[in-house]
Amino acid sequence: MGGPLSGLVVVDLTRVLAGPWCTQVLADLGADVVKIERPGSGDDTRDWGPPFLEGQDGERGDAAYYLGCNRNKRSAALDITRPVGRRAVRELAQNADVFVENFKVGDLAKHGLDAATLRGLNSRLIYCSITGFGQTGPYRNRPGYDFLMQGLGGLMAVTGERDDRPGGGPQKVGIAVSDLMTGMYAAVGILAALTHQRATGEGQVIDLALLDTQVAMLANLNMNYLVSGRVPGRMGNAHQNIVPYQTFPTRDGHIILAVGNDTQFASFCAAAGRPELAADSGYARNSGRVANRSELVPILEAMIAARPTQWWLEALERANVPCGPINDLAQVWEDPQVVHRQMRVELDHPLSGKVPSVASPLRLSGTPVAYRSAPPVLGADTNSVLRERLGWSDDLIAELEHEIAEAEPKGKPAV
Repeated sequence: MGGPLSGLVVVDLTRVLAGPWCTQVLADLGADVVKIERPGSGDDTRDWGPPFLEGQDGERGDAAYYLGCNRNKRSAALDITRPVGRRAVRELAQNADVFVENFKVGDLAKHGLDAATLRGLNSRLIYCSITGFGQTGPYRNRPGYDFLMQGLGGLMAVTGERDDRPGGGPQKVGIAVSDLMTGMYAAVGILAALTHQRATGEGQVIDLALLDTQVAMLANLNMNYLVSGRVPGRMGNAHQNIVPYQTFPTRDGHIILAVGNDTQFASFCAAAGRPELAADSGYARNSGRVANRSELVPILEAMIAARPTQWWLEALERANVPCGPINDLAQVWEDPQVVHRQMRVELDHPLSGKVPSVASPLRLSGTPVAYRSAPPVLGADTNSVLRERLGWSDDLIAELEHEIAEAEPKGKPAV
């Protein structure tokens, strides 16, 4: 099977994470994603290591970072600052369904690759632009990175230990969540635009900003502020609206206790041998537990610290109370549920023979995700793309190769 997006052609002028994450989702679902990269250097993340993929002969390959978000794509090395490379991208867009880019506002207009120009050539084209701050507004010309958005968009104000405790202060999330969520929103927006395109024959422009995404994804904390006018602060591993919903020290480690309703709290108290806590009028309802957090949590801490982690995990699982360990990545990849769900896949790679990859979480019964190819070597598909998609002659491809050779000194040799 080709996947639900089989036949969809995507021209991908993105690099780093937000854009490539979006286009990998589309590629996993069957789209033909042509990744356009700068000859000689390619996507910035190819060099964002160590660790790097190691070839069978010991040569250094691409960084693991790049490998994490570029599978199922084809790489075409084209220099959009030069005439033939620019022509190739324009012609690809003219014959594509979707065009995704994450250049600074106005940069692609210099090369005739902006939304107005390309949609003038192809009215069906869905043009998705991903920037730090969007195409409009006072910040539109600023460069944008995930870390900046976590601070500017409020996430770091609610992430990390409380300010009155050791280690308190601003803390970013351990992964680039603004980038990843923007990539996911981009994929959703493109799929929505495709539905409209297929009904009307018309494409459209999608304007996605990392800052907009970061603000939107604060979810219940946004609403807490907008409804109450009170600014939420950092809560460490506790929850703003639910108690008990946090980490607790055990006799030999830690557990996560995630009590989501009053029935679960009663079950927890019974399993812990303290049923009277659930009968207490101050703790029986979640609203009371939140209001009396400072009294209740020390009681629970003392109870949980008296027994080892495994005792709690087994007892609370029997009681159907949500709880769990805190795994490092080695433990994650050994977890029986992760193993059962086949979250690790192996893909053929021309340099190393095989390269590991993380499976898509999308499980479609009729049109499953297919792992067709490993993240491509830089420029591996330039010629085949130009011949198959554009019908270019050997002479025109030779002209492109001459153009690339002239510009070669700006980066590492093209592969």
